[in-house]
Amino acid sequence: MLITAIVFILILSVLVLIHEFGHFFMAKKFNIKVEEFGFGLPPRAFGIKRGETVYSINWLPIGGFVKLYGEDEAGSGSVKKPSATSHKQLADVDRTYFAKPAWQRAIVVGAGVVMNFFLALVIISYLFSIVGVPRPGDKIFISEVADNSPARAAGLKKGDVIKIINGKKITTSQDLVSITKQNAGKKITLTVERARGEIRKIEVTPRKDYPKDQGPMGVLIAQDVKVVKYPWYQAPVVGTVETLKQTWMILSGFGMIFSQLLIQGTAPQGVAGPVGIAQLTGQILEIGPYAILSFVALLSLNLAILNIMPFPALDGGRLLFIFVEIATGRKVNKKFESYAHAIGMMILLGLIALVTFHDIFRLATGQPLLPKIQ
Repeated sequence: MLITAIVFILILSVLVLIHEFGHFFMAKKFNIKVEEFGFGLPPRAFGIKRGETVYSINWLPIGGFVKLYGEDEAGSGSVKKPSATSHKQLADVDRTYFAKPAWQRAIVVGAGVVMNFFLALVIISYLFSIVGVPRPGDKIFISEVADNSPARAAGLKKGDVIKIINGKKITTSQDLVSITKQNAGKKITLTVERARGEIRKIEVTPRKDYPKDQGPMGVLIAQDVKVVKYPWYQAPVVGTVETLKQTWMILSGFGMIFSQLLIQGTAPQGVAGPVGIAQLTGQILEIGPYAILSFVALLSLNLAILNIMPFPALDGGRLLFIFVEIATGRKVNKKFESYAHAIGMMILLGLIALVTFHDIFRLATGQPLLPKIQ
């Protein structure tokens, strides 16, 4: 339990710090004064000032923030009028967030999402190079033969590798399923390989009518899996493709999740908040360090996609107001934007509370978030 808690805090820390570092780095690049770089949410536990920036640890370890000079809750920003004017104070106004061009502010806001995406890409590319990735092989074999089935009557056996059907080489399970269904009621010839390389030709007639839990031949098929490792110069390319695939899957899933949360008011199965993620961390720990890395990449992508959504209080919501400003040539009303972000934050906190309640209920009833690892 202690190790799980430590690993969970470390994972959360990495994800938050990487995200906030994106905001911090780009703000510095555009000469915006960074007043505070905080881990966790206030109240502050302690802080150290280095240069003009306070680096703080806060009591609520559920996030982080970068406080930019001249940025308020609305995002448009302002600074208090100085009681005494000096050359330095006038120069500081040029370093405020709100004084920068809209395109620079957009980059600063979006940099956190980019860093989370980049972290996932680096981890996935590393795993593809060091550990490898499972890829379907080209051997299709029989894992089970049903009783009273055409396959049983024809003499097919568990472990037979199906090489050819009616002269066509079989390299995917889809090939086998497609051919057998097309030839339902007709005799087909299978070339199979058995133990010690024995090759046999077997004739079988797939059924037109078959039980719901079986196919036309009555066999359960499987495809072998090969672990493919990519050299360092190829890993980033295939890693990028895989990261984009996972991004699209997560993005599609978020649509379903928010729909069920907002319309039905229930948390979909498998959706987890901080409590659920901590529980899941414990289960992932049982697999090993590479599984933890893969888990971090997945969480980083989820954080990136969640933050880029055009919803008030999220980075995507702030970007939306900046894009409106760019399109119209004028800033959005400060009060309107402030209220929008406040309402958005209340909705998000409500959703987090709903998911957290669901996580606690699952824990109390002894339900695992994932099937128990055998």
